Amino acid sequence: MNYGMYVSGSAMLTHMARQDVFANNLANINTPAFKPDSISVRHRLDVRSEDGLTNWPSDSLIERLGAGVMPTPTRSSIGQAALQRTESALDLGIEGEGFFVVRAGSGPEGLRLTRDGRTAINAEGRLVTANEGYPLLDDAGREIRLAPNIPFEIQTDGLILQGGSRVARLGISTVPDPSGLRKEGAGLFGSARPGGALDLRDASGLVRQGHLEASGVNAIDAIMDVEGAAKAAAGQARIISYYDELSASAISRLGRVA
Repeated sequence: MNYGMYVSGSAMLTHMARQDVFANNLANINTPAFKPDSISVRHRLDVRSEDGLTNWPSDSLIERLGAGVMPTPTRSSIGQAALQRTESALDLGIEGEGFFVVRAGSGPEGLRLTRDGRTAINAEGRLVTANEGYPLLDDAGREIRLAPNIPFEIQTDGLILQGGSRVARLGISTVPDPSGLRKEGAGLFGSARPGGALDLRDASGLVRQGHLEASGVNAIDAIMDVEGAAKAAAGQARIISYYDELSASAISRLGRVA
């Protein structure tokens, strides 16, 4: 196959991957506390260099062309987005650094982080995430239980009061290196290491009851990113078709008697 077709094919697949990431950002423009993803592109070296096969025969001219491009792993921006007032006591936002800690499994490996403060009180009186029903944890790693039908207040330092009495203090935590977090869906972040536990540290963020953090997606930027990636992928697809036409023309003329 034409080497240029391989190079263009790698570029087309890379831009399609970029389009998928940016389209997902755009689809979550109204998802509370959604953190947009970014994806970069890097050049690929020739096969001998990438695989360490320096003793293999090759063509120095082709090697100078490289091997096209490939996408890098996606990264999530966890920066603060705007807080929107909802007036609901079960809506919680974090102003500044930190995440809510929830239990999505057993043991230290079952802990997850989220900025999505949509909560509910389940039938057992536990404070849980509204979507998946995962228990929110206090600053000691315990589940939080509230009496049903009794108003409660959550102060900015996370202290939960109900009926004038202290119930618990909401846990607000972070990790030393946020780049080591991996999205797991439903607004949750886990450790990027498979099966690894989060290294949780106290965070300085303030809890804002009656608020939700908005999506971190900028609508205009997201639309332009999707369109740009789509045009780039389409351009590479046209180049592949040109190579195909040139190959067909060469084959049809090969050996033709003038």
